[in-house]
Amino acid sequence: MIRVLKPGLLSNIQDLGRTGYQKFGVIASGAMDPFSHRMANLLAGNEENEPTLEITMMGPVLTFEQDTLISICGGDLSPSINGQPIRTWRSVFVKKGSELKFGGCKKGCRAYLAAAGGFAVPEVMNSKSTYLRAGLGGFKGRALKSGDVLETGKPSLHSLKMAEYLSKQLLHKTVAENDWGISSKLIPVYVGNPEIRITRGRQFELFSHESRVQLFNDVFEVTAQSDRMGYRLKGPSLALSELAEQISEAVNFGSIQVPPDGNPIVLLADRQTTGGYPKIGQVAAVDLPLLAQAKPGDALRFTEISNEQAQQLLIKREIELKELKQGILLKIRGGK
Repeated sequence: MIRVLKPGLLSNIQDLGRTGYQKFGVIASGAMDPFSHRMANLLAGNEENEPTLEITMMGPVLTFEQDTLISICGGDLSPSINGQPIRTWRSVFVKKGSELKFGGCKKGCRAYLAAAGGFAVPEVMNSKSTYLRAGLGGFKGRALKSGDVLETGKPSLHSLKMAEYLSKQLLHKTVAENDWGISSKLIPVYVGNPEIRITRGRQFELFSHESRVQLFNDVFEVTAQSDRMGYRLKGPSLALSELAEQISEAVNFGSIQVPPDGNPIVLLADRQTTGGYPKIGQVAAVDLPLLAQAKPGDALRFTEISNEQAQQLLIKREIELKELKQGILLKIRGGK
């Protein structure tokens, strides 16, 4: 069990999303940074879709009421256990009674805490993700509050083997980190002004020539009016070449819509199921983790790639993740 002493700015349970229900108007939700979510689970010995704790900007203070194997991936929010800084992107064994805190937000803005066995919350429509606006899923349909107690599920054999190995490294300490982690070559580089690769949206050609040029040459700032539903951007005003009625159609994670005021909105995990604003672009799936780690005040620059390039980049990353998963399993089986 993990007890919440302080909830942080926004800490909520997420998995990879509530798929298959958008046709009924049900929001998908899920982790904003699915790559970090998946990596945290693998390092904790879980399946990739087990729920993790998504932590935004200012992290919570948590106490562990039993020995627990954890992993923290994603943005660097300066985690420490009992005052000792711990590294991210690796497996960590924590003794009962230990306290986990987060400090300053150094890189990125979202971290993912996975615990061996995942978090034991009810499944709603085949997902344990939280949709905050509807109070659906996750832990009581809401963000964490002080005094909440998170139950963890049954650890896998891989988790138990990793925990056994690390517990032997404790000696007189209360926390033990694995001496290996995710290769830096695979970890996204979280910078304050990321370059995001996009493909052309369905209505790209309806925008004026000037707007199409500005999209790829100018900088757009993430505004404070941004949340898990979408990032509202500030920059050059984008406009259609002529006014035209748009029929509402399906939208996706990373769709870039342009409302009448000309300021783009990048749709994110809690996006609506359909939208009527014209879509000038679509963020490549491989760059969604970079996008998810941008915070208000950060500047985004968009670079155009083709649909074929976007697909090849995603396939390449999935092959790398498959190899990484096999490498982690071999380490665990080898008792390291």
